[in-house]
Amino acid sequence: MNNPDRWLVLVAALVAACAHAGLGALLDGYSQLLHPVALPGADGVPRALAFNLLVFVLPGLLLAAFAWRLRGRLPARAGVGARLGTTMLLLSALAFALQGMWPLDLDQPDGGTSRLHAMAWTLWWIAFLAGSALLAVSLRALRPATFGVWLLVLGAGVLLPQLLGPAISQRLAFAAWFAWMWWLDGRLRAE
Repeated sequence: MNNPDRWLVLVAALVAACAHAGLGALLDGYSQLLHPVALPGADGVPRALAFNLLVFVLPGLLLAAFAWRLRGRLPARAGVGARLGTTMLLLSALAFALQGMWPLDLDQPDGGTSRLHAMAWTLWWIAFLAGSALLAVSLRALRPATFGVWLLVLGAGVLLPQLLGPAISQRLAFAAWFAWMWWLDGRLRAE
């Protein structure tokens, strides 16, 4: 795998997953099946800074670099829709990083930095859905898997938390996001 862009996606996903598993395991009572992803990064939680940097900020910045580089690799025929799509993916990645810059505040779950964290989460999935839709249409890359990823991310952002709780739905959304970015790079390599 000599593709540096694919390495950006792979490293981002692995750093986020390993840091989340490792630092989450160090938090007494934390369950991957019951608690939101961001809980170990909440204000006042031991190792919160490391968690936020490794789970949100670094992976978000790596994928922002990926989106930036992706824009330069678009085929000439891609047009303005694809360029706007990569810009939206860049915005999505930066919003992902912001979730770590604005950690949850357990004393103010509906205010303070918790409100900013929720705004970054919402911006993350909305920008991703818009960007991936623009790219898929512009590159004529609409596939059943793309629709599946959109449903997972949209469902995780809006519907699944009500049915499955935030723990499972957030993890599904993040996994779908990383997987789609990986797939997108491969799709562009095939152009």
